[in-house]
Amino acid sequence: MNLNLSHIDAWIFDLDDTLYPREQGVMALVQARINAFMIDAVGLPEPEARVLQKQFLNEHGTTLAGLMANYAIDAETFLREVHDVPLDSLEPSPRMAEALARLPGRRFVLTNGARCHAARVTERIGITGLFDGVFAIEDMDLTPKPAPSTFRRFLEHFAIDPHRAIFFEDTPRNLAPAKALGMTTVLVGDGHGHEIGDWIDARTPDLLSFLEHLSLRDAA
Repeated sequence: MNLNLSHIDAWIFDLDDTLYPREQGVMALVQARINAFMIDAVGLPEPEARVLQKQFLNEHGTTLAGLMANYAIDAETFLREVHDVPLDSLEPSPRMAEALARLPGRRFVLTNGARCHAARVTERIGITGLFDGVFAIEDMDLTPKPAPSTFRRFLEHFAIDPHRAIFFEDTPRNLAPAKALGMTTVLVGDGHGHEIGDWIDARTPDLLSFLEHLSLRDAA
């Protein structure tokens, strides 16, 4: 790794498919719930509802934001229903807990998911007590990443200097506003087939390998 992280004192992590491997399938379960909610909400057959949902993701950042802009839905009901999935496939990770614990500075979760989902996932992995803050979709006033205003709100809330922060995320476009604000950016995974631009400073197949190979000489 060629990154010099000696100046970093704030470590920021997306939640789903970042703090645990995508192969563990949690987001596939959430996506199935979103698909079902979408069909009910818009009254369209599944293929058409799926096309509309992808449009909402591209235009609004989340399905919820698109639904709220175009339909009368209850956000709390949506968040509760789509995140109420079994976490049996999510494996506890003492290695992740150890890797996070050795990082110098503060640690945060920045997720478009719900607070209740973030709490369940971090508890299941075994990393709940390792974060100085969790910023979920409710804290964003339901305005998700990649909205620049959401990043600014997050930074202000926790008094984070973006030039001393690093952000780990599996969705490439969510790293762009972080980079624009001065953060160091790391893409976790393959980018899901989306554009990977020059706003990404480093890439890693998975977060755990990145953290375990991080020399503390590179970090303050």
